Amino acid sequence: MLRLVPNRAKWIGGDITLAIMSTTFIGNPASTFSGFIAKSRLALGIDNTFMFRARNENGEWDNTCEEQCIFSKSIMRSNA
Repeated sequence: MLRLVPNRAKWIGGDITLAIMSTTFIGNPASTFSGFIAKSRLALGIDNTFMFRARNENGEWDNTCEEQCIFSKSIMRSNA
């Protein structure tokens, strides 16, 4: 289920807080914003963070890297 935050409940930094505390987060590995959220979620022990996904030959989504890859300098380069 998708829930929208009403305008009266918005605050500076609220978007990142919502992303960190969400049930599921699907991030972009090229985004430093997504990287910060994924690292925060991993540090807090929150699962369902999808940063490294690709479709297999059957059209299903698979993890291409473990969640700890977000800290790997060889994978994330300057974003690690």
